[in-house]
Amino acid sequence: MAEKGQGKQSAKRPPRGLPADTRERLVAAAAELFNRHGYHGTDSNRIAKAAGYATGTFYKHFKDKREAFLAAYEKWSDEEWKAVQVEIDEPRSAEELARRLVNLAIGFHTKWRGLRASLLELLFTDPKVKGFFCDQRRRQIDFMASLRAAKGWKARAREDDAVLLYCCDRTYDAIARGELPASGLNRTLVIEAMIRRVSESLG
Repeated sequence: MAEKGQGKQSAKRPPRGLPADTRERLVAAAAELFNRHGYHGTDSNRIAKAAGYATGTFYKHFKDKREAFLAAYEKWSDEEWKAVQVEIDEPRSAEELARRLVNLAIGFHTKWRGLRASLLELLFTDPKVKGFFCDQRRRQIDFMASLRAAKGWKARAREDDAVLLYCCDRTYDAIARGELPASGLNRTLVIEAMIRRVSESLG
């Protein structure tokens, strides 16, 4: 009986690969669990099990749950900005590009609204998460500046881009969490207002 159970357990484990592959699986599992159950509803044991590993494997790659959360958030952020880059590389008018960027961002924020909610909560309670988030924001503003230069678009002050990012983030979160109807706001009109704002920022 024991051998049968052991065989079943080992069959569920992912094939042994590079450490980077193991870490990637752990980050993917962590992102899904944090998104579904929130930061406080997830622990290292659940993350390891969801990825198909023992808890000891988790601690070979992450010091604690917070480190896994930050890795998951960084992956989410990187994927969103890579998708932004793909859209910007296509020849489109400012209005069309803005529409695609806004809808893209709403899709990301909707899919990962649980992860975002945990991030916003931790920003107020965890200095390390706040520092990490500020570093990410700095990278995003740098990315926007480099895109403007590469496209030959008119330069903007970093503060202007920062205001745009904060405005977009909060609005996309409100859309993703379904806040607009409860506030007496029309979702379509809010999205159109965001498209105009983003289009103006593209020059």
